[in-house]
Amino acid sequence: MLTPTVPTRNAVWLPIFAGLCASLVSIGLARFAYTPLIPSLIQAQWFSASDVVYLGAANLVGYLIGALIGHPLARRTSNKTALRLMMLAVTLAFFACGFPLSVSWFFGWRLLSGVAGGAIMVLVAGAILPQVPASRRGRASGAIFLGIGLGIAGSGTIVPPLLSLGLQNTWLGLGLLSLLLTAASWFGWPSAQHAATLAPSADAGKTPTDPQVYLLFAQYAFMAAGLVPAMVFLVDYVARGLGAGPHVGALIWVMYGLGAIVGPVIYGFLADKLGARPSIRLVLVVQALAVGLLSISSSFTALALLAVIIGSFPPGIVPLALARVHELIPQHHQQQIAWSRATVSFATFQALAGFAYSALFNASGGRHERLFVIAAAAIIVALLLEQGMRLVTRRDRPQPALN
Repeated sequence: MLTPTVPTRNAVWLPIFAGLCASLVSIGLARFAYTPLIPSLIQAQWFSASDVVYLGAANLVGYLIGALIGHPLARRTSNKTALRLMMLAVTLAFFACGFPLSVSWFFGWRLLSGVAGGAIMVLVAGAILPQVPASRRGRASGAIFLGIGLGIAGSGTIVPPLLSLGLQNTWLGLGLLSLLLTAASWFGWPSAQHAATLAPSADAGKTPTDPQVYLLFAQYAFMAAGLVPAMVFLVDYVARGLGAGPHVGALIWVMYGLGAIVGPVIYGFLADKLGARPSIRLVLVVQALAVGLLSISSSFTALALLAVIIGSFPPGIVPLALARVHELIPQHHQQQIAWSRATVSFATFQALAGFAYSALFNASGGRHERLFVIAAAAIIVALLLEQGMRLVTRRDRPQPALN
């Protein structure tokens, strides 16, 4: 098996920048820019309120598909080619969404943008992190997935002025920004020769069997279910649910984006300093409290503070979960297998939760609070699974011999 090499520090920043651009475009913008657009899509009568909610879930379904096909696509081409193609696909989807020809047309393009996001998520870390010293991989993965936070914050600051030019021009403007970022990252990906050394070897078919790995998959899945309501409904909750209007909703989304910017950096730092496992435990406690409080909060100050805390979770948990995979599995090729399956687990629950929350939202007559309560419960389940990890470890630990 070929061993990943660690190039000099000066050679690392460009791939990390490319990874940041990829996560920014494919998830930060492709998924999260849709949230502040929901009230405008309804008010402009592009689609009905129920259709707009389900169209938001289309991206989550695509994310699952992308997580499943990411590695097969890279094997047929290369990591670099697959990552470039996925960024181009997101860009094309932005431009296509500027023309609301039908619900199915819009659904298809939102689906494609999700496919690109899922594929990039399973490929980008494996393409870049082997070049980074092990002691700095938490911070490096935080820098890569910082793009998600930048995309969220960017969507909160760029979308409102773009909307003053019209809904169609907003989509076209996002497409132009995506095109520029794709071009900026084009030559930053690792070379074809180096990318080949990062691919799983032919004998890499074994599934990691440590029970803690499977518990991590389950825990990561419930985290996905817990982050969906705020991710999809936060702006609509503030703007229409609380009657604060789209301007206040956009301000709260900016605060969510601020949290998303600092989340990957702080969580990656915690993974390096405290270890992934205690960091995950701490983060889950804070998030369960924050999401639960969101369901009973209405003042701007409380909403802004909670938005910062909750916004740190979606992009921040990625480097933490990745660091946990690296803790549990020392072999590089099995790390890639485990991370791919963790992403599939996350994407599956995220997609199912997206449609379930959408159905519950419509059935309840637009009651956002119920969604946040369920989300807090999902995060608590993830925390209880962490306790399960501790029990498994204690049970598997060798017992001292009796005299």
